[in-house]
Amino acid sequence: MTVPTALRSIALSALALALLPAAPASAQTRLNRTIETLESGAPVFGLATGNFDLTNARALATSDLDFIIIDMEHSPFDIERLRTFLLGMVDVRRAVEKGSTQMDVTPIARIPANGRENLQWMVKQALDVGAYGVMFPFVETPEQALNAIAAMRYPQRRGDEQPEPRGLRGSSPGNAVWVWGARDYSARADVWPLDPQGELLAVLQIETPLGVENIEEIAALPGVGAIFIGPADLSLNYGVPGNHPDMVAAIERVLAACQANDVPCGLTTGAGSVEGRLAEGFDFVTISWGGDAGISGGAAAALEIAREAAGRDGN
Repeated sequence: MTVPTALRSIALSALALALLPAAPASAQTRLNRTIETLESGAPVFGLATGNFDLTNARALATSDLDFIIIDMEHSPFDIERLRTFLLGMVDVRRAVEKGSTQMDVTPIARIPANGRENLQWMVKQALDVGAYGVMFPFVETPEQALNAIAAMRYPQRRGDEQPEPRGLRGSSPGNAVWVWGARDYSARADVWPLDPQGELLAVLQIETPLGVENIEEIAALPGVGAIFIGPADLSLNYGVPGNHPDMVAAIERVLAACQANDVPCGLTTGAGSVEGRLAEGFDFVTISWGGDAGISGGAAAALEIAREAAGRDGN
């Protein structure tokens, strides 16, 4: 099948989802299953990948993961490939079974711009093609965090209960409407938990000593969906190994700030560490970082351990 033919097939599938009958507002299903799971009090498990091909999209979309980080920080920033990947994650058969266009696995795009850089245009493009969240590397100050959150929001209507931070995103969500299968996309495309009905996750990465120093203020900001510790870069920026007391203290401080503000907190784990990290209180963890295709044997083992430890092995 040629690429244009494949895209037409995917697009028709997405259109079929969009034409499913809309649920009454009072009974509306969440489209972001990761948010739904976090609201239930359960931890969520993900994986990062830089592979944007259609086969990988299908493999990850039908896995037992809760979310995937589509890594465009260290892989090429390619919006066309991202659009194809997101359309490839649409599973019509599963939507018919569920009676909802909610994806089982939530796609979150990690952009290459650091918190201190001009990131608004990258955010706009990633969301316009259908991502359910954005991961922001190297967020170091409350001002940078607010800019990231504002970049994900549309300007709010007059009288809105959560007008700040004022949204900066322009309106052109055509592809996102197809991926989400939501006629009311613009109403749903706001950041959670600032907007309790919002379906977008703003994931802020803490990767420097300055970010750690400001974590209490960052974690208290409205609209922070999750905070994710980048231990490799944090170690580089502290200039010490990952098991150094300064690193241990920094990770503990970030986790404590998240818990004090009821913000999901994450970092990368593996089969040997995921159970311990869950016991510490981390609840937005990846079980592998940088996978090329599907879920590796090691990641699958870590996911099985994580789900059993969280009491989620049956769902």
